[in-house]
Amino acid sequence: MGVEDRRAQRSREILDATRELFEHRGVREAQIDDIAKAVGINRAIIYRHFSTKEELFAMTLVDYLKEIDQAFCSVRNNSLTPIAELRHIAHAFFTYGMAHPAFVDCAQSLLRFRGTELVDEIRAEPLMKLGAAMNLCMDHMVEVFERGTAMGEFSVTDPRLLANVIYTQGLGFLNLVHFQKSVSEVAEGSPVMLDLPVDRVLALAIDAVVAVVTMPYSES
Repeated sequence: MGVEDRRAQRSREILDATRELFEHRGVREAQIDDIAKAVGINRAIIYRHFSTKEELFAMTLVDYLKEIDQAFCSVRNNSLTPIAELRHIAHAFFTYGMAHPAFVDCAQSLLRFRGTELVDEIRAEPLMKLGAAMNLCMDHMVEVFERGTAMGEFSVTDPRLLANVIYTQGLGFLNLVHFQKSVSEVAEGSPVMLDLPVDRVLALAIDAVVAVVTMPYSES
């Protein structure tokens, strides 16, 4: 095995250990020292492969995004109406996020940065891989938006921008699901926390995605 192959293998081991910790402890509880211990290396070696913690998180997110792309591929069906196909894509995204709360936390941890700040935290090559993985997922929505607009079912003037909006909005819905509570009112001025009706939230989230693309002048 050559030097580059060994380096790639080590990077893969680090990413696998990072994801396992994310899944079992959560993103906030995963520490670099814990990841190093799981791989059997010291933390300095991790920083030889990933220049910052944010870069490690970004490359872990790439793995999640590749799985989401596969989930989208499995539900795509051009014989459906654009609205029906969009519902399948939205359902695939939300159910994946509900099953993988660490994906949501990982994605949100990077969204806390401004774009200009993220460039300072992640080198160009990993950042390109992250952008490519995001675009791979968004391509599915873009294709359905364009088909639906051509058929007169949707009103979308900037499909790529709208895909970005729906992705970010979807993470917000998933945050609510993971919070597991909704705020209601038993009497005026008396708030109360209730168990979240997850199935109802999922249905509303999918309806919201469809509503955004079907309302007139949705992006004006």
